[in-house]
Amino acid sequence: MSWFYLRCTLWHSSASYLLLVGLLGRQLGLKVGFQVVHTLTCSRWGTPSNQGLFQNGDVVIGGLFNIHYRPPAIENDFTLLPHYKPCTGLQRAALQYAMVFAVEEINNSTTLLPSVKLGYHIFDSCGRPPWALQAALSLVGGDRTSCTSEDTSDYSAVSGEKYRERRAVDPPVPLIIGGASSVTGQILSRTLEPLSISYMASCPCLSDRLQFPNFFRTIPSDIYQAWAIAQLAIRFKWTWIGAVVANNNYGHMAVKVFQKETQGKEVCLAFVETLNRENIVRDAKRAALTIQASTARVILVFSWYTDVRELFIQLSKINVTDRQFLASEAWSTSDDLLQDPVTRKVASGVFGVAIRSSTIPGFQNYLKSLNPIHRPDDEFLQEFWEREFGCIPNATPLPSYVTSTPSHENRFLLRASLPPCSGTESLEGVQHPFTDTSQLRVAYNVYLAVYAAAHALHSLLSCPDMDSLLRNKSSTCSSLKPIKPIELLQHLNKVNFTTPQGEHFYFQGADIPPKYDLVNWQKSPDGLQKLVLIGRVDGFDLFLNESAIQWSTGSNQVPVSVCSESCPPGTRKANRKGEPLCCFDCIPCAEGEISNKTGSLHCKRCPSEFWSNIERTACIPRRLDFLSFNETLGITLTTVAVSGVVVTTAVFVVFLCYRHTPMVRANNSELSFLLLVSLKLCFLCSLVFIGRPSVWSCRFQQAAFGISFVLCVSCLQVKTIVVLAAFRSARPGAEALIRWFGPGQQRGSVCLLTFVQIIICSTWLSLSPPVPRRDLGFRGSKVTLECAMASVVGFSLVLGYIGLLACTCLLLAFFARKLPDNFNEAKLITFSMLIFCAVWVAFVPAYVSSPGKYTVAVEIFAILASSYGLLLCIFAPKCFIILLRPEKNTKKHLMAR
Repeated sequence: MSWFYLRCTLWHSSASYLLLVGLLGRQLGLKVGFQVVHTLTCSRWGTPSNQGLFQNGDVVIGGLFNIHYRPPAIENDFTLLPHYKPCTGLQRAALQYAMVFAVEEINNSTTLLPSVKLGYHIFDSCGRPPWALQAALSLVGGDRTSCTSEDTSDYSAVSGEKYRERRAVDPPVPLIIGGASSVTGQILSRTLEPLSISYMASCPCLSDRLQFPNFFRTIPSDIYQAWAIAQLAIRFKWTWIGAVVANNNYGHMAVKVFQKETQGKEVCLAFVETLNRENIVRDAKRAALTIQASTARVILVFSWYTDVRELFIQLSKINVTDRQFLASEAWSTSDDLLQDPVTRKVASGVFGVAIRSSTIPGFQNYLKSLNPIHRPDDEFLQEFWEREFGCIPNATPLPSYVTSTPSHENRFLLRASLPPCSGTESLEGVQHPFTDTSQLRVAYNVYLAVYAAAHALHSLLSCPDMDSLLRNKSSTCSSLKPIKPIELLQHLNKVNFTTPQGEHFYFQGADIPPKYDLVNWQKSPDGLQKLVLIGRVDGFDLFLNESAIQWSTGSNQVPVSVCSESCPPGTRKANRKGEPLCCFDCIPCAEGEISNKTGSLHCKRCPSEFWSNIERTACIPRRLDFLSFNETLGITLTTVAVSGVVVTTAVFVVFLCYRHTPMVRANNSELSFLLLVSLKLCFLCSLVFIGRPSVWSCRFQQAAFGISFVLCVSCLQVKTIVVLAAFRSARPGAEALIRWFGPGQQRGSVCLLTFVQIIICSTWLSLSPPVPRRDLGFRGSKVTLECAMASVVGFSLVLGYIGLLACTCLLLAFFARKLPDNFNEAKLITFSMLIFCAVWVAFVPAYVSSPGKYTVAVEIFAILASSYGLLLCIFAPKCFIILLRPEKNTKKHLMAR
């Protein structure tokens, strides 16, 4: 650790200056020593000794307020501090009088600090952290206006012990009400020992008790106002919001909290533009162009009112007047912006969060009673009187430090031209923000800070030191002594009281429970804008009168700010590649899926027995689908089947009428009639497949189909065998062959072959019959009601047996096709069996691959096709000869070779 020794002459200095230099040296890692060799006068460094408001008391608390403001062109640099550079411009709101009023109210109380008189030392920090620091150093180290010229001492600025031992007559204050910004609050808390209760420092960083254990505040952390704005965005469904923020912790914190609170709530930031005060014109112009180009209609602005005004100027230049602005508390209640014509053009209907407002009973009367006659040392009040009434109160000359300072030349010249006040001037009839107490915001925070300090002091001073009490065996507290901040800290942490306004007040660490007003800028009948209270934030509860809001559109209709319109029911969101989640396309739900609410991310599949409606908004029961007699396909197949029955009946009648002719007799008329009956049954059994499936229809249709076709094919097979036997019997020694195939044997053979199929069907239907079943496998709006084959083996045996008979019949007919007869029926049977086999071979793959009711239609088609093939191939030529060529219907012609 190196040493740096400073020998200097202090012209505007005090022990506070030494302490500040020592603190700076400690930050640089140096030990700094001082030797004061000569001094003429000592005063508060950089500030005239009689500036501010002072009242002595048993306990004195400090106050730091921005009574004046300094032009932005002058930098906040430590190089300016050794020389007095006075602030210019009076603030409209005199916050220091809220502190003075609270102290006087407490001193007049009989319950709060009844035997203790509070005092105050209030300084002007001028809105500059270095000024606030030097004023706070004066409060910390005590203060005096002069010192002896022989005072030559060495001080250790690092430890400060010698300085404390030789401090001035006035005791140091244990607590400061201030500062007026987060930067000032951090400087005071990190640098000074006393406690501070800020009324304006809202940075979330100050909630860290490890870094700032001696800091308190009566304004909520900025986290909560960012949270409140996020809740408003969610509530009004603003999913596409632009953000313009200060390029510092204040703005960046707001964006971070806003995004955190809206995560997963379908709210996105379209853009984030930052404003630097050093380049405000350029940044405001860039932000204005971004706002103009963006589709976001709601803009969040988290910055200071001076920066916001420049942004509005730039927006006015490019004629952007249709945006809805969300305001932070830094500018939501700014009178300068409210009454600005540019603001009225660009930012009507502003909706914002504001520091909660309240009233202080008696405060307005107190302000209106203020008069420089009664407060001759109140420099602020005298300057205010000069500006408001245009006269010099009490005809008092300017202090010597003002008249001798070139920077105060303008005020000196102004006073020289002003007449003395008559003494009748009063604030009673003055309309000025100074006397407007209708909505106290920051002033109420100051009021609360003073009361919190008073209650902590009351708790500290009313409770004796128990160890000392036991040692001294005294029953009363000792007399007042200088209060150490560490003692007061313990009681300030436990402050819990009810204000005169009935508000319950307590600290949560450094903070208080968040409370805000929700305000709206509305146009008044005279064309100006006024501030209207339309809701409040109390903790994490948000209360809002939506019907009272006047939006930027001039109506009560909530503005819409979305990147993509919400997807209606029946559609789902599909994110656009490379774009935020709030930008999406709406895709219709697929068949069988629905979305029944707006903005669905996914479509929900309907249960198996349900299907989506046309709009894809609801699942409706799937309609039962089966081959009915009412639909086109069912009517067509029924017509074809009935036509087959009619044709078969007609052929039967023809054969019956011509049963004695050679054509009928030569072709085994008995089997022909039986074949026609079986064909009629085949046509009729197809009708059993049409209609709603039931338990008995499912069983009967397959049995009727199998038995009818076996009967039909059996007749053909026996006819073929008879033909072969007849021609074989003409050979020598084969006469006995025909006797084995007489009429009785023929009938018996047909019955035997048919009985085998009856046994197969009976066994199948008794063990595992087809049953009605809803086929849910086919995805569609319909569910197929079908006869399910519980046993594929049974159905295969039925078809297999029919196929076996058909193949045998085809083979026998093929061998008999060239027998020498003019009319050989074997040829007709061969053609009919070829058609029959082709149909049923094609049936199998078509049956397996057909969906729903078309499976049944394929089977009916196969039955009808094969039946018509047999009917036409076997009986058409015979009917042709019988009806149209009767000359060929002779025995001679038929027997001719």
